[in-house]
Amino acid sequence: MNSENKIPSPLVSLLPIAFLVGMLFATIHTFGSDALSGGSQVSLLATTALCIFIGMAFYRIPWKDYELAITNNVAGVTTALIILLIIGALSGTWMVSGVVPTLIYYGMQIIHPDFFLTSTCVICALVSVMTGSSWTTIATIGIALLGIGKAQGFEEGWIAGAIISGAYFGDKISPLSDTTVLASSVTDTPLFSHIRYMMITTVPSLAITLVIFTVMGLTHETSGTEQIAAFTAALDAKFQITPWLLAVPIVTGILIARRIPSIITLFLSTMLAGIFALIFQPGLLLEIAGDDNIFKGIMTTFYGSTGLQTGSDMLTELIATRGMSGMMNTIWLILCAMCFGGAMTASGMLGSITSVFVRFMRNTVSMVASTVCSGLFLNLATADQYISIILTGNMFSNIYDKKGYESRLLSRTTEDAVTVTSPLIPWNTCGMTQATILSVPTLTYLPYCFFNLVSPLMSIFIATVGYKIIKKPVNNPG
Repeated sequence: MNSENKIPSPLVSLLPIAFLVGMLFATIHTFGSDALSGGSQVSLLATTALCIFIGMAFYRIPWKDYELAITNNVAGVTTALIILLIIGALSGTWMVSGVVPTLIYYGMQIIHPDFFLTSTCVICALVSVMTGSSWTTIATIGIALLGIGKAQGFEEGWIAGAIISGAYFGDKISPLSDTTVLASSVTDTPLFSHIRYMMITTVPSLAITLVIFTVMGLTHETSGTEQIAAFTAALDAKFQITPWLLAVPIVTGILIARRIPSIITLFLSTMLAGIFALIFQPGLLLEIAGDDNIFKGIMTTFYGSTGLQTGSDMLTELIATRGMSGMMNTIWLILCAMCFGGAMTASGMLGSITSVFVRFMRNTVSMVASTVCSGLFLNLATADQYISIILTGNMFSNIYDKKGYESRLLSRTTEDAVTVTSPLIPWNTCGMTQATILSVPTLTYLPYCFFNLVSPLMSIFIATVGYKIIKKPVNNPG
């Protein structure tokens, strides 16, 4: 009777989550860091099918409800998908134009043996902010810095901790980062509003991290920096390094500060970098084109893969870009995750699970702490930061809204809990990837990833203080 009003119990609602965990475990075990190339997406679609089957077969939820929820979910991330495509083009033009190489070149000049760990963290943060990718930062400049650090006598756990701390600072706050875009879009928070609000927890976390690395560096006996000189020389030989290229990030920063819409800001930044590539790096565009067609070179930089040969394998890997096409796996994953989120919403399973968390949410601190714990749990359970961000955002968005909290509090807490803890979990895609790239076991570098460890705690601390946490009037007391 009234079967339409029945919703799955929390235990039943966890069945799709358990199934997804099993599918992802098998996928990651089979494909490793390539799981995002299709395996994770198929796992999400298979779990979506299971969720729909349970709802239709046992709770008589009509297909139209699922179709509408999935359509609404997908429509809600269309802006994010456009942003991701533009980011792909921007990452290509910023690299080929020489903007990122110039920033790396000047950034590496500040390295001093006594401040190696601090400099490593800062350089990786800078590169990650400019590229939007912690994985690329760690796989390129991170490997170079690991070699330098070992030559100077630092333990690999400390070096890897500094590299990962810096890389995930950038991954967390860069407007080019897919996780940053994803967290803001899932919670329906404007991108730059999300980034500005994250600074409240992110900057203090990084400051604490840099103090620890500085103290450690000053108490350590160090040696020369010949490898740094070789790396900067290779950059200078391949690109025209000039302070004029810094105009691109400066203009981008001004547009962000003036709160220009993110799509417009990123598009203008991409176009400006493209113009600078034509002015300062025409030879590289011809190399990319493979002939004398410079138009082909610049267009390839926007949308396709680029590979420029240098005298350094690490530098060659660093400056390789994938353009708009490189974002397709992430876009594919988001679309599949939106199908899963829609199915969980339409079936009532998402609401059933969140009802359990509501019982523990008495005030702002318990709200934020519950979100942090949930995000960390999903990171452990699903073994993927993208899926964890999507699930955390979907699970708590209605709760935050009903209790009068701004969406940017949820988006910030989600990143504080999910993005930065993903490389600390050995079976997570990030943990596996970073351990493999650096050849340092996850549990070896984990104690030294101070930024990643402090960020979730800082999120709870700021909630305790109540700084910049604004509650809206709530009309619905229930």
